[in-house]
Amino acid sequence: MNLLSKVQITAQGLLHFHRNQLSPTVAHCPVIYGHDPVLPFGLRDVKVYPISTSDGSIGSGIDLPAARVFKFSEAEDFETLRGDDAIISIRGKGPRCEWDLEAGGISFAAYQVMAGGTVSTSGTTPNQVKKIAKGDLDVRPYFAVRGMSLSDSGGNFHGLVFKARATKWLDGEQSDGTFWITKASGEGIGDATHNLYEFRQFETTTAIPTTWD
Repeated sequence: MNLLSKVQITAQGLLHFHRNQLSPTVAHCPVIYGHDPVLPFGLRDVKVYPISTSDGSIGSGIDLPAARVFKFSEAEDFETLRGDDAIISIRGKGPRCEWDLEAGGISFAAYQVMAGGTVSTSGTTPNQVKKIAKGDLDVRPYFAVRGMSLSDSGGNFHGLVFKARATKWLDGEQSDGTFWITKASGEGIGDATHNLYEFRQFETTTAIPTTWD
């Protein structure tokens, strides 16, 4: 009798942007643009882009201030077919990516892109009140995310996730003697044209654009 068993294989650490962290480390060798390996260093900028629920269009990018971490890994669920006391076939169900973001402080605009809810301002100066409110019927939306690191091999390096959702946590902490750190974690899936993620190396340092491309 043939048996189907489920396994999950995750390729960890394909991309881990982190401030003041260089991976991989290469010493005592000349670095020329266009040669492998590309040497991303640190994390200079991150933007999140809202995705319209009506037509899937991608809106203008919103800066994630004081970006600290943009971590990425590719994952895929696999089915293993067994029969006659042997593995007959292994077939993947399609890749996805798992990501983490971390930034100092909290940007209401960027938080809304990831969490949903409503941002509003009331009152007049000097008594204005700005708030982000989340209701129990508000769903977490899809969004795109793009991070940029300088490259020790010339130019800079961008990582893009085309369709992300915060399927895990969105959190921060008010604690004695520390700053609020916004943290988010979730998954990315393919968009309408099957784009999942990209890495881009630029010969000339290129800022993250406001318009998704």
